[in-house]
Formats: sequence, C-alpha cells, structure tokens
Amino acid sequence: MARLQTGQKLVVASHNAGKVREINDLVQPFGVEAVSAGELNLPEPEETGQTFAENAILKARSAADASGLPALADDSGLCVDALAGAPGIYSARWAGPSKDFALAMRNLEEKLQADGATAPDTRKAHFFCALCIAWPDGGDTVYEGRVDGTLVWPPRGDRGFGYDPVFVADGETITFGEMDPGRKHAMSHRAMAFAKLVEDLFDG
Repeated sequence: MARLQTGQKLVVASHNAGKVREINDLVQPFGVEAVSAGELNLPEPEETGQTFAENAILKARSAADASGLPALADDSGLCVDALAGAPGIYSARWAGPSKDFALAMRNLEEKLQADGATAPDTRKAHFFCALCIAWPDGGDTVYEGRVDGTLVWPPRGDRGFGYDPVFVADGETITFGEMDPGRKHAMSHRAMAFAKLVEDLFDG
C-alpha cells in the first residue's frame, strides 16, 4: 500500500466548495497539501456509477490521471428509508444545476409528506460516504462510512452544507447544520471513512 508523505500534494477530486473544505480540514493535520480539482481546472467526469463506491473511483481515477498526482474523491449522499434509499447517489442532482440545496430539502420534505412520513420513526435516514484514493501510476482503494439519524423540518442551522440542516444524528438533538464543524468532523460519515483511510495511508 502506497502512503502519503508530509508535504505531498493531494488532489481533492471535487468542485463542491463545502466538500473540499471539509476534506482539507481532515488532511491538513498530516502535512498534506490539498488542492481541489476546480483549482487545477480539471474536468468533472460524468458520474455513471450505480453505487457511491463506483462514482468515487471514477472521480478519483479521472483526477489522478489528469493531474499526475494522488487524488482523493468522495461520493456521498443522503439515503432515506421511507423513500427506498433515495436520493442516494442522486443527492446532489436533486439540488439541480445551480446546486440549490434549499430546493433539494424542500423536494425531499414534500416527498416525505406525500408518503405520510411525519412521525420520527418514519423519517429515518443515513448519510453514506465512499472515499477513494487513486494513484497516478494506477491502483485505488475505497473506504466507506455511515452515520444514522432522523430528518427534521424546517431546516436548522447554516454551518454545514448540502442536507446538513435537516439531519439529526442518532443520540444528538441538533442538526449537522447547527453543529460546530469540529464536532461534526469527529462523527460524520466522511470522518468514519477517513479514519479507515488514515490507518492505511498515514500510520506506521
């Protein structure tokens, strides 16, 4: 297994500013310099995978091949039990081309209301994350994480991004959108996947 060295550049294969910021916060303590695909003007590959892992591999591989650097890609989303796992891999697409997550959250709530999902036990959901590290000379590895919770309405907080303002993790009383970023980083689906990556790439 290849390892990331202090001072090494790592491409974060995303054009989502919130996601890039969150991943940069995670890698910074290890002395790795994160640069986004957007900063390098790398194209966004079409996400044709049928799973989070397939899309993460596709994005990381594309960025590593185009940049000649190790690339880290995240594919993540919100999966709602009452909607048979939707929006799932289409979570970002629900926000439309303008990435309007206020619209996405409204659409989600309307679908839940239409299905009669108003009681907490009918509003179970989880965030899922697949992280892929791809190397420019070939090879990649996927790490996965999940956090379970319940959806609330109306949205609360402006500290997160995406669907964070409507998601309360199990055991918590505030949404990810209200939560201090450091606290969220410690328990999120992305943090769980990243902890597995750290064990492989930074320890020892």
